[in-house]
Order: sequence, then C-alpha cells, then structure tokens
Amino acid sequence: MTSERANAYSRVMATLAELGPAKLLPAERDEIRAAADVLLFDEGSEAERSLAEMQALARQLVDSGRWLGETADGLVADLEATGPVLVPLP
Repeated sequence: MTSERANAYSRVMATLAELGPAKLLPAERDEIRAAADVLLFDEGSEAERSLAEMQALARQLVDSGRWLGETADGLVADLEATGPVLVPLP
C-alpha cells in the first residue's frame, strides 16, 4: 500500500460522510465502503470485480438522477486510486 492509495481511501470515506443518507441508501454506503476496503487491501481479481461493480453503481446513481456525473466520476476516480494498478487481461 502506498500513501497515495491511503489518501484516495480517505477521500472515498470523506465522500461517504459528506453525502450521508441524503444521497445514498445504507446498503449503497456499505457496498462502497466494502469495495474501497477490497481495493486497498487486495491486489488481484477481487479488486477488479469491486471496481467494476462501483462503476456500475455510479452509472445507476447518475442515470436515476440521484447524483451528478461529476460526483460519480470523482468517486470512481478515488476508488481507482485506492486500488492497485490493474492491468487488463488480453
């Protein structure tokens, strides 16, 4: 783990605290928190799966009108920065 990844994790947690129950259901907050944990501590396929799930959740939040695209993009970027550098499989 690097300090950059730890800082990104902190930004994800700050986003969750800032948005709170007004913009996220409890299950969604738990899902994002769990994904951030996986991304911070896992270096393999579990991290890839968690990131893909978070990208899908972000799209759903924007498509439903609950989040702005900028907010979702920021969360996804912070989640990506929390995780290891993922190299796509050929």
